[in-house]
Amino acid sequence: MSPCVTMDLQTLLLIEGTRSFVLAGIIGKRFPLCLETLTGEVCVTLDRGDIVAVSAPEGGPLEPAVMLLELVRSYHHPVIVLPSGHPGSKRLRFIVSAASEISLSCTIQRGTHPEQHLLCSSDELAGVILRRKECGIEIHHLPPAIHARLIRPSLAMDAPNPD
Repeated sequence: MSPCVTMDLQTLLLIEGTRSFVLAGIIGKRFPLCLETLTGEVCVTLDRGDIVAVSAPEGGPLEPAVMLLELVRSYHHPVIVLPSGHPGSKRLRFIVSAASEISLSCTIQRGTHPEQHLLCSSDELAGVILRRKECGIEIHHLPPAIHARLIRPSLAMDAPNPD
């Protein structure tokens, strides 16, 4: 059994490799998340305690990942799903997913999977699973060289309470 990382709405889980990272937070209240595809729109329900995760397969600054996470979690921003083979997927530096369980994979194309249980990652984070638990987030299959820690980011603007 993997340990559960105790979290609240002000803390985020940062999983860092040597060249990539994943940032995850829990959802404060139930809302519909709309997935926009080329052929239409699908809405899924996210519940209090579900996970929003942002992957940065090539690393980069943490601030855009925090902003993307909050766009989905606090502002319920829809997720755009590109068609397979779309040239824009190569330029996506940050990819988001939201579900009760999220599996990281390096074998999927960035931004092209409407299945919210999958999230594109680097090879060093592939296989990690984030699972919603009462205490926060449970991490499975974390490689020994990968570090997980809690952070408390602060946005310098007035933002709604993500309860």
